[in-house]
Amino acid sequence: MGRRSLRKKRNNDRTIAKRTCFKHMITLKKGDKAPAFKGLDQEGKKISLADFKGKKLVLYFYPAANTPTCTVESCNLRDNFTALKKKGFQVVGVSPDEVNDQKKFADKHSLPFPLLADADKTVCMAYGVWDKKSMYGREYMGVLRTTFLIDEKGRIERIILKPKSKIHAEEIISKG
Repeated sequence: MGRRSLRKKRNNDRTIAKRTCFKHMITLKKGDKAPAFKGLDQEGKKISLADFKGKKLVLYFYPAANTPTCTVESCNLRDNFTALKKKGFQVVGVSPDEVNDQKKFADKHSLPFPLLADADKTVCMAYGVWDKKSMYGREYMGVLRTTFLIDEKGRIERIILKPKSKIHAEEIISKG
C-alpha cells in the first residue's frame, strides 16, 4: 500500500472510531431516578444531588461559560431567579468548564446559583448530554443544551431539550 492509501485508511479508521465512541444520547425519561452527581461549584464548594433532597431542582447543562448563548440562558435564569424560587425551584448549572472558569462566569454576570464544574464530563455523561454535535459540516463532541427538572424525591419530572435561551425560565415556570 502506498503512503496516500495508508493515510486515507488511517483517516477513515479515525472517522469510524469517532462515530462509534462516546455515544451518550439522552436515554433518561420522565419518571426515571435522576443520576446522582457530585462536584465542585464556582466557589470550590462540594455539591451533590443529595443536597437538594426534598426540593425541586432545575439542572441545566450548557456547553461553555462566557459564550453568547450560554450567557443569555444563564442571565435569563438569573433575571427570573426570584420567580423560580417562588415556584420552589433550586437552580444548578453544569458545563465541562474548570472551577475558575465557572467562577469568572458567575462573577461577571452576578449569577446567584451554583455552577458545577464538570471538566471530566462525568455528570454530562451520566445525564446523556455529552454527544456528537455538528456545526458548519464539522463533527465534534460537546454538550447538548438540555434542562432536567427534578422533583423532591429525586425523580425526573420533565426534560427540556434545546431550551430557548431568551425565555428559558418561562419554559420552566409555565409547565413546572
